[in-house]
Amino acid sequence: MSSEDAPILSFARPVPAPRPVVLAAEPQRAEIDLARTALVIVDMQNDFLHPDGWFPRLGFDPAPLAAILPRLAQLADAARSAGVQVVWLNWGVRADRAEIPPPIVNKMSMSGTRPVYADASAPGRGRILVASDWGAQLVDALQPRPGDLIIHKHRLSGFHDNDFDTVLRNRGIDTLLFSGTNTDRCVFSTLCDASFLGYGCLLVEDACATGSPAYVSEAIHYLVRLLYGVTLKSDDLLSALATNPR
Repeated sequence: MSSEDAPILSFARPVPAPRPVVLAAEPQRAEIDLARTALVIVDMQNDFLHPDGWFPRLGFDPAPLAAILPRLAQLADAARSAGVQVVWLNWGVRADRAEIPPPIVNKMSMSGTRPVYADASAPGRGRILVASDWGAQLVDALQPRPGDLIIHKHRLSGFHDNDFDTVLRNRGIDTLLFSGTNTDRCVFSTLCDASFLGYGCLLVEDACATGSPAYVSEAIHYLVRLLYGVTLKSDDLLSALATNPR
């Protein structure tokens, strides 16, 4: 078969029509392209929120994290209706913990004095944050829908040593709306790395939560506004999504 008769190998990629929208934000209004934007929901998992989960069994109060569940469900539905990609960014480690270096295991286990990643969870609940087990699954109040993406991570940052960046770039996504838990841990770590990689970063303040003191979140909001992007309120985002359906 001659090259003229062979099927064409296409390197062309689909380019969605731009769908720009301006959002009220701090320290200034922000414009995003809904066609190139994803809503990232971080770590709303059983091991952090369910009474049988890892953190609650260690004595952490899940109430501040559970308080944002209704708002996250509302944002996810609004994003889908507006054609914005929904991404569930979750802890999900190997059962043999081979990707977690000893210093991190030692820190999180308080030098072996408490359970840590891949250790046994509550009876019948499998292993802590192992990707295939109960603890790594989303809480019942938040469930993925067809078309959503689920990305597993094994560090505070969702961009470390996994496929998150590749998946987003393959979909032409360059702007991220951040929500979930914990504001000062995985949400902020992932947002920082996103900024370093060139993504536009918007933190949805009241769709994020943490058990840390209020001044910690205030510091994160200050840093995001100063260095990494903007912060906004979920009502302003919901209004923009409602007026720009798919």
